[in-house]
Amino acid sequence: MARTGRHPLAALIPLLAFLAVLVPLGAGTAHAESNGGVKVMPLGDSITDGFNVPGGYRVGLWRKLTAGRYKVDFVGSLFNGPAGLGDHDHEGHSGWTIQQIDDNVVNWLRTQNPHTILLHIGTNDIYGNDPAGAPARLSTLIDHITAQAPNAELFVATITPLAFMDSTVRAYNAAIPGIVRSKANAGKRVHLVDMYSALTPVDLADGVHPNAGGYDKMADVWWRGLLSVPGSIGTPSSATPSSGTAGSTAHGNGSAARAA
Repeated sequence: MARTGRHPLAALIPLLAFLAVLVPLGAGTAHAESNGGVKVMPLGDSITDGFNVPGGYRVGLWRKLTAGRYKVDFVGSLFNGPAGLGDHDHEGHSGWTIQQIDDNVVNWLRTQNPHTILLHIGTNDIYGNDPAGAPARLSTLIDHITAQAPNAELFVATITPLAFMDSTVRAYNAAIPGIVRSKANAGKRVHLVDMYSALTPVDLADGVHPNAGGYDKMADVWWRGLLSVPGSIGTPSSATPSSGTAGSTAHGNGSAARAA
């Protein structure tokens, strides 16, 4: 989404960004590009889909996985991204809220049986009627995921920053570490990823969705999170990676914000 000028239209940016998150961009039915690798499900809204930049963070993450000689199979019911993305499957639903993901996640998990799940969700709840209730909805979603897939490694991210409503985003993100900690203390395979602190408003294309550099920073945060949990993406193979698969050099410490 292009930025508008400073006066009358400037006030419309939040509304236009919100409308954008409701419209899927280039998503289609998954083509099941299974390569026999460790099943990883990118799960969330349009930031997982890759609004503005087809494939989003999945492009940079795939490059890092390939360069690191990890064999991973992205899974999901949707399919999009550039030709250079080796696996286009994902579960990023543009405009969806936590509750909408929760309403469908058990069936997706039964169908795909992922070993690892990358969850970035909550941005559209910030726009909704009950942002204060988003942490409780996230907690319930995590419970449903871990009940259906108790042996899967679930990575829960704080959401990326927004150019507006930052206090609401921060309040939501502040609740996530405690939620994750309580699940982990109960013996569930749940891990926190701090995405919010990795990005700043400069990394956003439209005040909501990351630009290419922002998505690269997200890829780096996911990558480091995955490496911190042994076995979440298997073990590196001894094969030499093909040319053109070097990992992104972007770095981030994690940060939260709204997605779509």
